[in-house]
Amino acid sequence: MNASDHRHAVGGRARQARIAAGLSLRAVAQRIAVSPATLSAIENGKTGVSIPRLHELAALLGTTVSWLIGEQDAPATGSPRTGGRRDLAPAPDSDSRRAWREFPPLDIDPVLAAAIDSFIETGYHGATIRSIARRAGMSVPGVYHHYHDKQQLLVRALDLTMDELHWRVRAARREAGTGRARIGRVVEALALFHTHRRELAFIGASEMRSLTEENRLRIIASRDKIQHLLDEDIDTAVREHNLTTGRERVAGRAIATMCTSLPQWFRLDGPATPEQIATDYADFALGLLGMRNSGSSDPGPIG
Repeated sequence: MNASDHRHAVGGRARQARIAAGLSLRAVAQRIAVSPATLSAIENGKTGVSIPRLHELAALLGTTVSWLIGEQDAPATGSPRTGGRRDLAPAPDSDSRRAWREFPPLDIDPVLAAAIDSFIETGYHGATIRSIARRAGMSVPGVYHHYHDKQQLLVRALDLTMDELHWRVRAARREAGTGRARIGRVVEALALFHTHRRELAFIGASEMRSLTEENRLRIIASRDKIQHLLDEDIDTAVREHNLTTGRERVAGRAIATMCTSLPQWFRLDGPATPEQIATDYADFALGLLGMRNSGSSDPGPIG
């Protein structure tokens, strides 16, 4: 393996461990005292990482240096560490269990912000580095100093989306003790993200075709992990209520699609708030599965 391949392998494992821990790129960068751009470059194999920094990452993410560099087949199963103690993957920048319902403004650089706006307005293929630079108030060389091409900007936007979805969904699931309750929490988290972060979510839904094959497969794999969590919760819930019919996977896809389609029509200045939509969608999902949103022990059949 050459140096470039090794950097990509280490970076990919670092990203995998971070996502599994439910931590955002920004949160991890803050805790190991690097910029989010530097950590992103590490995860994307654009720059190397020192052994001391690897030890910091391994300790924070609950894994080992041996796994990060590919000398161990499976990651350690310990919990990620924050501030010297082991926790259950806390939500970024907050110890509140309700942080997954909060949506502060995104802290992103001007170039990426301009690119997101451009992709929304003209689409990926309609946007150019020159138009992005103009929107960001920078020169074209200034943009290239931060991002080597337009594809990297799209990938960064989609990585931002998937990183945030992963930690929010996992934090939401940790609040619930039953499969049925976890379904409600997951759908609520998905609906809140796709309304509060409508722009990012819209790009994720509309520009997958614009990714290179390698990037597309990686983002799809990340997205599938969230679908698998929802499927797992559906399986648990139908067992809890003796509802198995063989249509659970179709229901899971329908529920996820219901949430991912929100950016196509939802507006923050519309008649319903994101919180109202999230509550309604959680009810819709349970209704689709035949589980009334009451305390009833007789939820009725699926479909």
